[in-house]
Amino acid sequence: MMHRGVEYTVTPSVPGVWQWQFRVGDAVISGKTETNIRLLAIRRVQLRIDRELKKAEPKDRDVKSRD
Repeated sequence: MMHRGVEYTVTPSVPGVWQWQFRVGDAVISGKTETNIRLLAIRRVQLRIDRELKKAEPKDRDVKSRD
């Protein structure tokens, strides 16, 4: 699956537990989430991807002077 240009996987491991994995840059991030609802597991991974992408954004360090 894709979210914001990041490919990720969500697979059931045991009933009620989903394993997920994605890559941002060189980092491979994986984990698991507990839910019986597949779409909720997918949404949680998408939110995690959003957080990781936000951390990976270059910071705008230009300080503009106020005249």
